[in-house]
Amino acid sequence: MITEELVREKLQTVNYPGFSRDIVSFGLVKSIEVKGNDVEVQLSIATREPKVPQEIHENAQKALGSIDGIGNVSLNFDIKEPAQPVVGGDPSVGQSSIPGVKKIIAVASGKGGVGKSTVSVNLAVSLAQTGAKVGLCDCDLYGPSVALMVGKEDAQPMATEDNEIVPIEAHGIKTISMGYLLQEDSAVIVRGPLATRYIQQFLRQSLWEDLDYLILDLPPGTGDIQLTISQTVAVDGAIIVTTPQEVALIDARKASAMFRKVNIPILGLVENMSWFECAHGERYDIFGHGGGTVEANRLGVPLLGEIPLDVHTRERADSGVPVCLMPDEESPVSAAFSKLAKAVREKVPVS
Repeated sequence: MITEELVREKLQTVNYPGFSRDIVSFGLVKSIEVKGNDVEVQLSIATREPKVPQEIHENAQKALGSIDGIGNVSLNFDIKEPAQPVVGGDPSVGQSSIPGVKKIIAVASGKGGVGKSTVSVNLAVSLAQTGAKVGLCDCDLYGPSVALMVGKEDAQPMATEDNEIVPIEAHGIKTISMGYLLQEDSAVIVRGPLATRYIQQFLRQSLWEDLDYLILDLPPGTGDIQLTISQTVAVDGAIIVTTPQEVALIDARKASAMFRKVNIPILGLVENMSWFECAHGERYDIFGHGGGTVEANRLGVPLLGEIPLDVHTRERADSGVPVCLMPDEESPVSAAFSKLAKAVREKVPVS
């Protein structure tokens, strides 16, 4: 006997093109009607890519065709235009806030390898520990790490009937990451325009509601995604993450220049991996000393925090339990993130 449950089960084997997620969990299947041996399925997709519904149609037909005794299969597509960002002009009129979000803060770096995602995750959780309602959007499509760092790499976000993505909750914050949508060994291979659309969906089609702060973990550099964000939403401020050595500071200057060109205020710098203290209490300035302070003074912005380098930070990032969850008296890194969260709340207060 052909049932709605059987049809839904078969459709769960059909992945959205380019993803490991199926079309049912993505919320694309709006209704299933079974009349005897005939099946009618209604689907809704927001895309401009004609190959997307075409591929879904072919794969769904194949999946449903494997049901014993299946009759006529009708797949009806409602294809919508993706939401368009408003670009250019005065940020107060050309960009808009995200519904349900009071303040948006971007965390950026000029180059990779400076621990930007570590700072983003621990800042978000530390802000939540102060009583704020916080979300974290992992905007690094090509190297998403937030899912692992919050211990939810196996989670799969669902979608509402209105095609809104429901964020994954972890450690008191709401999170969205491409890491939730891909298998561990999958890679995102997309050109700029498609990457732009993914980011717009993360920002505009996620169920961010009742948040004091939304932290945006940007990819390194000054590319399409950074520009898309600056043109899509009104960012209240940016934090630049660097390490003390000159090679990182050079790229931090580029990131600072980019934000100033798009009229996003720079809240300050965070110097990560500032020093390492061994078990015997000796302090080593592995990446140099004082570079963050010098650069912050040069840019005319405050140095918001100096984050030490230690083993607990790495261990806890790999295990999905952020280091900021350790008591401050037990971890200088946790204490540094508590201080950073306090500084951010003072710089960007919420009513």
